[in-house]
Amino acid sequence: MSRYNKPQDKTWKDYLSQVLLVAVATFIIVWFLPRGERAIMNFDIGRPWPYSRFIAPYDFPIFKTDAQIQIEHDSIQGLYEPYYELRPRVEVQQVDAFRQAIRKADAEECPVNYRVFIETTFHEIYQRGIISTSDLQTLQQEGRTAIRIFEANEASSYPVKELFTEKSAYEYLMHRADEQSFSRQKLQNLNLNQYLKSNLVFDDVKSAERWEELEKSLSPSSGMVLAGQNIIDRGDIVDENVYQIIESYYLAQADQLPSSKADHLILLGQALYVMIILLCLVLYFDLFRQDYITSLRSVSFILVLVLAFPLATEALVRHALLSVYLIPYAMLPIFLRVFMDSRTAFITHVCTILLCAMSLRYPFEFISTQLVAGLIAIYSLRDLSERYQIIRTAIMVTFSILIFHISIDLMNGRTFFGGDSMTSADWAFYTHMVISGVLLLFAYPLMYLLERIFGFTSNVTLVELSNINRDLLRRLSEQAPGTFQHSMMVSNLAAEVANKIGAKAQLVRTGALYHDIGKLENPEYFTENQLGGSNPHNFLTCKESAAIILRHVTDGLELADRYRLPRIIRDFISTHHGKGVAKYFYITQKNEHPDEAINIEDYTYVGPNPSTTEQAILMMVDAVEASARSLSEYTEESIGVLVDKIIDGQMADGFFKDCPITFADVQTTKKVLKEKLVTIYHTRVSYPTLNENPAK
Repeated sequence: MSRYNKPQDKTWKDYLSQVLLVAVATFIIVWFLPRGERAIMNFDIGRPWPYSRFIAPYDFPIFKTDAQIQIEHDSIQGLYEPYYELRPRVEVQQVDAFRQAIRKADAEECPVNYRVFIETTFHEIYQRGIISTSDLQTLQQEGRTAIRIFEANEASSYPVKELFTEKSAYEYLMHRADEQSFSRQKLQNLNLNQYLKSNLVFDDVKSAERWEELEKSLSPSSGMVLAGQNIIDRGDIVDENVYQIIESYYLAQADQLPSSKADHLILLGQALYVMIILLCLVLYFDLFRQDYITSLRSVSFILVLVLAFPLATEALVRHALLSVYLIPYAMLPIFLRVFMDSRTAFITHVCTILLCAMSLRYPFEFISTQLVAGLIAIYSLRDLSERYQIIRTAIMVTFSILIFHISIDLMNGRTFFGGDSMTSADWAFYTHMVISGVLLLFAYPLMYLLERIFGFTSNVTLVELSNINRDLLRRLSEQAPGTFQHSMMVSNLAAEVANKIGAKAQLVRTGALYHDIGKLENPEYFTENQLGGSNPHNFLTCKESAAIILRHVTDGLELADRYRLPRIIRDFISTHHGKGVAKYFYITQKNEHPDEAINIEDYTYVGPNPSTTEQAILMMVDAVEASARSLSEYTEESIGVLVDKIIDGQMADGFFKDCPITFADVQTTKKVLKEKLVTIYHTRVSYPTLNENPAK
């Protein structure tokens, strides 16, 4: 049974909340999973086929690649001719307008031969067609060389270069006039350009129909694969043709069932897959770490991480944005190792990678590589306390997965130097892994963000808080030097005990430095800060003195809030006396007033009792170190008796019932404290003095 997993009776609400949590997480992950889209595979063109012989189970077409379809699509562009309608009425209207204008003019301005020439040229121009300048520019930009002109339901192809615009039609008219020796000046005076109007109008309906006909002529497949046909065998190189056949098989496989039925089956399989993995994760917490699953903060933190990486993977696969190997998956075990523990980090990392693998078609290389990365990250971060450790971890993780992937390439017969394109390793994978290692360095700033969001405290923060030059600790050393020295002593002793029993040494070290900061409000009322034998308690009643002593816990919590100390440090302040009694004043009051009813609550700390191993360590060390100062003589026997008496008394009072500390841990704590206190308070040898007048 885990020390963090105290047996407790669960209600139906507890089970219901876990079921709802799994259901919601399953829904979120499955909702974003790709269904039917092409997934990332671990085989590619130029690499050996790593699976057993692939034989076609049924007939299916070989679909063309997107590049092939694009080439054919581009080829029909040259066959496409947009439709334009020739409108004869435009010519009739403009010629009539010209004749009406001529009737009003003098015969000298436009002789008969001029009229005949103009009308003949108008007819020639309108028969060839006048197109708007904007339409002509569009045709030229699209590279069209011909259009289809239809009149009275008859269409014929016509070269674009033969078409007129209003401007070129007028220039053509003047050019013909020069050839036949007509006066350009007379023609210009007639303003003939106003009778040249576009008579070709784009027909979008007929043009769209023509484009659809051409597109329908394109075939989506380039051949057929027959049932029983051998496609590829293990170890054979996947060429472009085989690769396209395999892709076509998966596309055809999706069409074997009605789309709705296929989607429902895929959805059911994905939901079961996700639910089983999440249930395994919940079962781990139920069996080994109920302290996490009963904490909303821890559940939220784990849920965010478990959802974030699968959703990021699904987004990359669905939209084919980048390689999934660019995602620094090792961040997840780093965060869990720093804020929780190694076993939780590993189990959660395994479950998360299995969830991420759902988006991939053949995820063996992905799963194995990321599991190795997670293990290396956990091993290299046993105790994060400095920034350089993240850099070291990133280097170790990157180097390890590079070597591991090299081994996979070698097993698959791939070469790194001197090979051809069909058998050489894909260097892109290694580039992506290096980039992922660089991105792993962002774990440090993200760790700070997670601390603020979820209220966790990393070892880096604890190390920063343990700097005695920080305002609160410096103030403690100046205004309450005795308390400061006591806190330093307790800090060192508690860290030594934590190291021996496998607890969090840095946490208890930092908590011990701050556990008595409440004494800053009334430092002179505490023995270690009193000078010259002056004791202000001599002027107070026992009840008043006890109130001041008890208040150093609440005063400490107020100071912690004022200086924004983390919750985990404030817990050390509130629990280092638990629900103990200020026995000196309580017993003194009883002795002085034996017949008076005394309310023990007036002499009892507000608590609560310790709930973690580290808090229990601090309670034991704090009480022992403070009492050791009052010993009349320091011998191994007297120190041993003192340690046993205090810690056994705390256990008898039930201070450790709510924390996971074991009897073996308590015995180890006693042993460490006895050894250290004997060393600290050992009797020094008296040095002889020099006789100034030695006998001769």
